[in-house]
Amino acid sequence: MKLMTEVQIAPAPFTIEPCEQMLFVGSCFADYMGKRFAAEKFRTLINPYGVMYNPASLWHTVERCADFTPRVSVLTLGTNRVYRLRETGEIVDNCQKRPAKLFEEEPLSLSDCVCYLSQCIDSLLCRHPEARVVLTVSPVRYAKYGFHGSRLSKAVLLLAVDQAVQKYGEKVSYFPAYELMNDELRDYRFYAADMLHPSEQAVDYIFQRFADTYFSAATKEFLVRWKPLKEALAHRPFRPESPEHRHFMEQVNQSIALLSQQYPDFEL
Repeated sequence: MKLMTEVQIAPAPFTIEPCEQMLFVGSCFADYMGKRFAAEKFRTLINPYGVMYNPASLWHTVERCADFTPRVSVLTLGTNRVYRLRETGEIVDNCQKRPAKLFEEEPLSLSDCVCYLSQCIDSLLCRHPEARVVLTVSPVRYAKYGFHGSRLSKAVLLLAVDQAVQKYGEKVSYFPAYELMNDELRDYRFYAADMLHPSEQAVDYIFQRFADTYFSAATKEFLVRWKPLKEALAHRPFRPESPEHRHFMEQVNQSIALLSQQYPDFEL
């Protein structure tokens, strides 16, 4: 008897290697995932200009990160709605707590979303010909739009992502975070206290599914070796000055030095 529907994920067209240089841009879900990757010693840049929700703001961030050349970027779309400054018509990424009357809210069309996504991807491919992009749609619902409005917004994003994947072939991949949360983890025990954002357990599960989909055998081996060292470094000893603890830390440091030799991009 099956008590849940499992989302089937096709094999990824590329792999993520140990300590890969990666860019995470997008909604708060990009923050959640980026922090998990950082903890596993991937070299990450996570929303350097703040959380971004719509495709236009993602493109603005990617352009502002022109000096950063990630091999893999994870772009997480939250909504197709944007805010324009009434005076100039410019799409703003952050209203900076200025009066609401200065801005006008509007939805981006499907073609607009595809255009901004394409500009993001083209920019990343231009600076790194071997770059690869993972597109996701945030599973977080936007209650302020009403749940029907939120689903309409997500539908536009899903269609835009699908068109981008078809356009760029194996250079761009879609990871179904939205489907995992809403179809596989639909029980409220997988949500945070606000009943909108995923719980820590849900993020852990989605990260594991991501790892199963994209991580190479070398990456999985690295993570197995890094896990006990990470736990040892996080340990808070009762007697830090004791000979036993000093000996323990010497062994940990020796293991870290060995790991650094075998993985040149590893940074503690």
